[in-house]
Amino acid sequence: MMIIRGLLLIMFASIGGAIGLLAGKGTEAGIAGLIIGAIISFVIIIFESRIRELPAKVIVGGAIGALAGLVAANLFIYSLSIPFIGVESTLLINVLIKIFFGYLGLVIGAEKATIFELSHYRANLRGNKSGEQNIKILDTSVIIDGRIADICETGFLEGQIIIPQFILKELQQIADSSDSMKRNRGRRGLDILQRIQKNSDLDIKIVDDDFPKIREVDGKLVALCQKIGGKVVTNDFNLNKVAELQGVSVLNINQLANAVKPVVLPGEIMNVYILKEGKEYNQGIGYLDDGTMIVVDNARRDIGKSIEVVVNSVLQTTAGRMIFTKLKEDMDREEVYSISR
Repeated sequence: MMIIRGLLLIMFASIGGAIGLLAGKGTEAGIAGLIIGAIISFVIIIFESRIRELPAKVIVGGAIGALAGLVAANLFIYSLSIPFIGVESTLLINVLIKIFFGYLGLVIGAEKATIFELSHYRANLRGNKSGEQNIKILDTSVIIDGRIADICETGFLEGQIIIPQFILKELQQIADSSDSMKRNRGRRGLDILQRIQKNSDLDIKIVDDDFPKIREVDGKLVALCQKIGGKVVTNDFNLNKVAELQGVSVLNINQLANAVKPVVLPGEIMNVYILKEGKEYNQGIGYLDDGTMIVVDNARRDIGKSIEVVVNSVLQTTAGRMIFTKLKEDMDREEVYSISR
């Protein structure tokens, strides 16, 4: 690449010097032309290096937008009756109009580059009115959590799943941390991503969109969702609130987990394994398969056993759900006592 750039510099400098010699017919004009040619080549090289950092869709969108702008400029010039004010002035006005329309088309085309993605048209062909509304963007916390992989494999998460480069960068930084706990969490997140990518039924895409002016990753996620019209998938309570305040749709894994937990009604009989002692006197603690805590009165003596309990009440908190129960034998004893009275 350096050789090609060097050849470009030599070629433009040589052409500039030759044009200067032919036009000015002197050494000074040749040197001036050589310098101008070298400056033009430097501008082209800088422009080329900047373009290489842009996603392909932005380059294609900008090129098509610039072309459309030039066509619109020619139509505008053709329909505009400019009074004759000299050849040079008329030519200058035409060039300025073309530069203005070309630049306008370039900017608009680059901004609206998402319409050049094939997924946009695939979503429309499948019957979605707006393909962008079926885009899911994964947060770092939900990737490390791991449950997102199971949800994807069950087929409940539809549409295109986007993983931004800045999320991958954050995961890599966590995986390279000197803290062993953070390092294990980061590596787990990378393993979960690899598992998701192996699922052939999913439409996974890694995007290069970034927002250098925004430092926080959560802010970048919200900005990306606003830009492409996607939904953020997370289990971060704070990100959930910030996104909702800015009008971004959120799919919270914790809310989903709470929604699919089995419904337990007062009076229902359950079989529970008492795992440990509770905080209050003579209480025993057990858990359902989904992690729901069950508090059993007078079950301290039954630690390490499976017993039958009767649901007394259910308490829903921000941290989860708690089920308060009594021993079935105690409930039977209370019923017999109330009948005998």
